[in-house]
Amino acid sequence: MRQLLFLEAGKVEWQDVAEPGLEGPREALVRPLAVAMCDLDAWLIRGAVPFQGPFALGHEFVAEVVQAGEESGVTIGDRVIVPFQISCGRCPACLRGVTASCQEVPPTSMYGIGAAGGDWGGAMADRVRVPFADAMLVPLPPGIDPAAVASLSDNVADGWRTVGPQLAVRPGAPVLIVGGGAHAVSLYAVQAAVALGAERVDFLDTDPGRLAMAERLGATPVEGPAPRTAGSYPITVNAALDHAGLHCAIRSTEPGGACTNVGIYFQEQTPVPLGEMYMRGIHLHTSRVSSRAVLPEVLDLVSSGRLDPAAVTSTVAPFAEAVDALADPPTKLVLTS
Repeated sequence: MRQLLFLEAGKVEWQDVAEPGLEGPREALVRPLAVAMCDLDAWLIRGAVPFQGPFALGHEFVAEVVQAGEESGVTIGDRVIVPFQISCGRCPACLRGVTASCQEVPPTSMYGIGAAGGDWGGAMADRVRVPFADAMLVPLPPGIDPAAVASLSDNVADGWRTVGPQLAVRPGAPVLIVGGGAHAVSLYAVQAAVALGAERVDFLDTDPGRLAMAERLGATPVEGPAPRTAGSYPITVNAALDHAGLHCAIRSTEPGGACTNVGIYFQEQTPVPLGEMYMRGIHLHTSRVSSRAVLPEVLDLVSSGRLDPAAVTSTVAPFAEAVDALADPPTKLVLTS
């Protein structure tokens, strides 16, 4: 079968590899129908993250079941959303909703980043093995275009979790989103905040294209580099990859407020203004999203028409054009089989 491999910065290549097979009764093999390239993929291809190739690429996808184990809970022909992380659904962590840290697989197990994710393969392939299909796979509702929701596997869910639970506690609260790094996640956070009734969503970034997109999605654009503080907000989101963005989001969180960091900091140490946080009593949350745990709530927003991930998509291209399309990845690229 074909599989798209990341070889090194700026270089991806289709290669022929052995097709995976079922290894247990809970497993399924799926055929990817639409694969969205995550914010992490774009930085990876540009050589900005410390993952060494070669490895199979892609971890946001909608697929069709082509083979199903007797305990998989799915049937051949089912269309499903595949969470990017591997989770068993039965261990204590999964039962608590922390599916990002399933205890039945090695830490950080996920598709699309090679050995760092446990070598589970990647979504840019003719076939992908799902080890816990009964727990992982989420049925795609009829009438929804796979290309429109491929990013629910990771980035859309990631954007939602930065504001969804927080707005449930503080209905209507204003939101600040500091962009600049996790490009698509920051825009999905705008969508989620608007859909969930935030009275105002301010979007801080330096990129004119993302600012214009955020405004179309319902945010107030604030152009410029991250200042020391951008005001005082009950809910803040840091999607930057630099210390200035993180510090701005933290310092812009009002006393008792919540700041969620989705930026990935690969440095050995990342300074934070801990003393200021202590005096104001804010909550700082940083983690990978537990995609499978939150997918049902995100999918409900999409199914109801309140959130349209396709509005953030920059380019849709066929698998055959993947190598050229990835030469300079846009904010959100979706590839279709």
